[in-house]
Amino acid sequence: MTHNFHSTMLREYDIRGVVSDTLSDKDAYAIGRSFATLVRRAGGKRIAVGYDGRLSSPMLADALIAGINAAGIDALNVGLGPTPMLYYAASTEDVEGGIQITGSHNPPDYNGFKFVMQGRPFYGADILGIGEMAAAGDWEAGEGTSESIDIVDAYVDRLVEGFTGGAFRIGWDAGNGAAGTVIEKLTARLPGEHHLLFTDIDGHFPNHHPDPTEEKNLADLRKLVAEKSLDFGVAFDGDGDRIGAIDGEGRVIWGDQLLQIYAAAVLKDLPGATVIADVKASQALFDRVAELGGKPLMWKTGHSLIKAKMKETGSPLAGEMSGHIFFADRYYGYDDAPYAALRLIEAATKLGQSVTTLRGNMAPMVNTPEMRFQVDESRKFAIVDEVLDRLATSGAQVDRTDGARVLTDDGWWLLRASNTQDVLVARAEAKDEAALARLLAAIDEQLALSGIVRGPQAAH
Repeated sequence: MTHNFHSTMLREYDIRGVVSDTLSDKDAYAIGRSFATLVRRAGGKRIAVGYDGRLSSPMLADALIAGINAAGIDALNVGLGPTPMLYYAASTEDVEGGIQITGSHNPPDYNGFKFVMQGRPFYGADILGIGEMAAAGDWEAGEGTSESIDIVDAYVDRLVEGFTGGAFRIGWDAGNGAAGTVIEKLTARLPGEHHLLFTDIDGHFPNHHPDPTEEKNLADLRKLVAEKSLDFGVAFDGDGDRIGAIDGEGRVIWGDQLLQIYAAAVLKDLPGATVIADVKASQALFDRVAELGGKPLMWKTGHSLIKAKMKETGSPLAGEMSGHIFFADRYYGYDDAPYAALRLIEAATKLGQSVTTLRGNMAPMVNTPEMRFQVDESRKFAIVDEVLDRLATSGAQVDRTDGARVLTDDGWWLLRASNTQDVLVARAEAKDEAALARLLAAIDEQLALSGIVRGPQAAH
């Protein structure tokens, strides 16, 4: 028995597809059997399984568990909940791995799988290995068992463990995503006043798309904060591992700006600690971490890559522009948006300033959002290499951590290839609009030299 996955499914950080098109129950079975085979060969006996609120998730969970059991491995089904709840189960239950079924922030007809293996990220070559094992039918055989447990309350207990935040008036937008029930239970345990939006878990996403990194999806939260004069608001993506936020004046607090707030609080307790951010983050963040006495470290984009770097460096805090925030300080080091919301309350309390003041005190920068435009899959890495080669001969100041991040007198610009899509990603940041225009012109010039025009914004 063998199985071949659609060529678009095996990504750098997860496995993802369109249900009834590129993704079926047969794929889920093969994923379960391959991953369980790896766990069994490593001496493991049990895998935790969770799933988000998408309409296809229960069906895929059943097939995944059947595949796990067919490899002779037991399944611990923790049920419906956010991805960080599955990570919590993998960190605290007697299991050797975990799989979350989730389409994250993709459209409703998508779904996929995120993995953790023996406490470490599972990505890149690991995921390609799943495909190779399935294609070869390189599977163990056996009869595992399946047990279902409810860990929502235990997870919420852990979220609030040691909480030292004060009482604020906060808006919470769950976006009908998988974190909805957790947010209801969590806010009931907190001091202050809490106003909740869209906590009903609904795979149709009837109110807005669950991606808080797109400003249009924060409109309902912004309206709530304004109407009720709240201190700030937080929002979550479809599987609860990415956070978005706005302050009391309705200004977006982007991922790298949230990191500035978190860093100020964490570095009070852990002076000199390393704080990691991805290459898309503002220079203002890296400068602020250094100013606070911390060690700023720029690293590659991708939640699995960031988690691995945290383990390597012993960093207590890391984050991405995309809203993945990772706390190893007093927590497990994975990206957990409900926990990040609690740490925002704590940071404002510890620093003695409102979230609105903390946001307002940040150095004003003129920058673009993340610009994503489609290119041919076979060309995306080659284009970045061509740009790097030209920059090397020009004597430009270039950071090659992940693509090309070019520092100039005007500011900086970035061009990198997405690891998960046929997309190039660009971003630029400057002190004023004229300087930003020059940086964008530099990007467009390099693209033109490689025969590319920066096109319309591509979807995530």
